[in-house]
Amino acid sequence: MATFEVRGGASLCGEIVPQGAKNEALQVLCAVLLTEDKITVENIPSILDVNSMIDLLNEMGVTVEKISETAYSFEAKSIDFDYFQTPQFRKKATGLRGSIMIVGPLLARFGKAFAPRPGGDKIGRRRLDTHFLGFQKLGAVFDYDLTTHFYKVEAQELKGTYMLLDEASVTGTANIVMASVLAKGTTTIYNAACEPYVQQLCRMLIRMGAKIQGTGSNLLTVEGVERLSGTVHRILPDMIEVGSFIGMAAMTQSEITIKDVSINDLGIIPNQFKRLGIELDIHDDDIYVPVQESYEIESFIDGSIMTIADAPWPGLTPDLLSVFLVVATQAKGSVLIHQKMFESRLFFVDKLIDMGAQIILCDPHRATVIGHNRKINLKATMMTSPDIRAGVALLIAAMSAKGTSVIHNIDQIDRGYSRIDERLNALGAQITRIEN
Repeated sequence: MATFEVRGGASLCGEIVPQGAKNEALQVLCAVLLTEDKITVENIPSILDVNSMIDLLNEMGVTVEKISETAYSFEAKSIDFDYFQTPQFRKKATGLRGSIMIVGPLLARFGKAFAPRPGGDKIGRRRLDTHFLGFQKLGAVFDYDLTTHFYKVEAQELKGTYMLLDEASVTGTANIVMASVLAKGTTTIYNAACEPYVQQLCRMLIRMGAKIQGTGSNLLTVEGVERLSGTVHRILPDMIEVGSFIGMAAMTQSEITIKDVSINDLGIIPNQFKRLGIELDIHDDDIYVPVQESYEIESFIDGSIMTIADAPWPGLTPDLLSVFLVVATQAKGSVLIHQKMFESRLFFVDKLIDMGAQIILCDPHRATVIGHNRKINLKATMMTSPDIRAGVALLIAAMSAKGTSVIHNIDQIDRGYSRIDERLNALGAQITRIEN
């Protein structure tokens, strides 16, 4: 596995364009399985998870053509169902969390689907009940082999129904919507996730001929159709990368402009950074972050400590809490970071504490950060990236620290951030990739 050597203390300057959204890409790539017609997807990020999904589709029998560095066409005219019984499929799908989203489209179009229990980030339990309960509501029969950890789902005919999702799962909503678009009758989905990624998926499906109402809300109504056709779809900029760049600029006292961010799809993200005292200027569809000597965390009206917590959209995405936490270490003031969704996502703070950050890990879900107000520099250290988002938070810490830090297991960072070292070095960062 590769390693980053990061020489801290360098300020960044210039413009950077965010990649296409990883989470959206994984959804819309699975949606190509719903039709035999050609689908073209643009602004695809070249990152490990997305490239693995494209490889998986190709091995399943989908004809994949690379049009440019960020655009591909897909034709799922036939699927090799024998492939799903091979060790190669199990290995590839197990290593890719998003592989679970092939189940809905395959079930809808072919009446059967297979998947191993997916892996991915080590951020705590990530149950799949929402997905399979939804499929069962539509009339599918679900079987799970405890010995091989392999899922099998079959249905003679999917039928529209009413369902209340037990959680507003983004991937669960996407999977169930994709299963519903070819079901017979009308499906009503309450407590649906409404993140921009799900909205984008719904818009894509509508262009393909699906009948979906309620896009952007927590209530989706899907009227099944007989078939879907091809389309062209462009993926949004990655809001997580936009937030990462904002935090990076603040921590390293840098001046950067983040271009073409699709500001209307960022929700409360810019305002949440402003609550940490970070100045942002929005010009058209760009975000300018000026150099700041210091930034001060707001308190609540009654003077109590600020709390930043994740919540279903339009609340704050949990994928950015690691960035907010690390940025708060050099702020003036204190903040409580409350990660409600995953019980292991805050465990990377021990490395920040080793670097000199003042953080109290209250429990698996909450950490209190006492900002240094830049009076104490973080110290360089050696660390390992446990997951994608913690990995970039550690990278931000290393870039602001005094000395040279080493980050192992950077494959985790590469899963979510395309050529992050090259792109940041172009702005003045000093990051060296070492292939082990």
